[in-house]
Amino acid sequence: MKISVAQLRPIKGDISANIEKHKILVKRAVSLSANSIFFPELSITGYEPELAINLATSQDDKIFDSFQEISNTNQITIGLGMPIKTDVGIRIGMIAFQPNAPRQTYAKQQLHADEFPYFVNGEKQIILNVENNSIAPAICYESLQNDHAENANKLGAEIYVASVAKSQNGIGKAYTHYPKIATQYSIPVLMTNSVGYCDNFLSVGQSAVWSKNGQLLAQLNDIDEGIIVFDTETEQVSILVEGNIPGTK
Repeated sequence: MKISVAQLRPIKGDISANIEKHKILVKRAVSLSANSIFFPELSITGYEPELAINLATSQDDKIFDSFQEISNTNQITIGLGMPIKTDVGIRIGMIAFQPNAPRQTYAKQQLHADEFPYFVNGEKQIILNVENNSIAPAICYESLQNDHAENANKLGAEIYVASVAKSQNGIGKAYTHYPKIATQYSIPVLMTNSVGYCDNFLSVGQSAVWSKNGQLLAQLNDIDEGIIVFDTETEQVSILVEGNIPGTK
């Protein structure tokens, strides 16, 4: 299986522009025969907690219908970030589109303290099946907590994908923690980070892939948009750097 992670520079609160940027990167992943592509935390809106209450929606919103069509046509799983409206509050969600299948949403279960004014915790882990591979999504803060990966392992995860919005300090912690997770559970770990300003910090990319032995196989830089495609059987990687996708402000 070929799994890809995207590095994106979201435009603050501009859902329609960000959707178009997502489509460009999905198209690139398809051209490299990827079976799946995952985007950074809250990639459709940008990581902007104060805007989430007004931008939140559901996985069934018609604005996402084009992603389902792309998934169906190209047999690709797409995981994108979006604030999700629920009866109990707004959640930090990853909407998963799979070929000819109902949409699923994974919601961040462990929030950072500064997220509590804006979001509520998700309730359970989901496992995505892609080409008979079990993928556990994780979202930013929780991906640095040992118990999250431990639970994913108990649920049979064979690949761990961290969707994040991290500053340089957070990336430093990630580059220490993720190789340990990979080695401990003998699973590849992929991280997708955004670039550019998010909320009150600078997100610094460096999206990456670690082998099941904890070896850093590939990483993007800290400024460009692009994708990494990882072949789970051969451990070969392909990198495509986009620079700045048109529409970036």
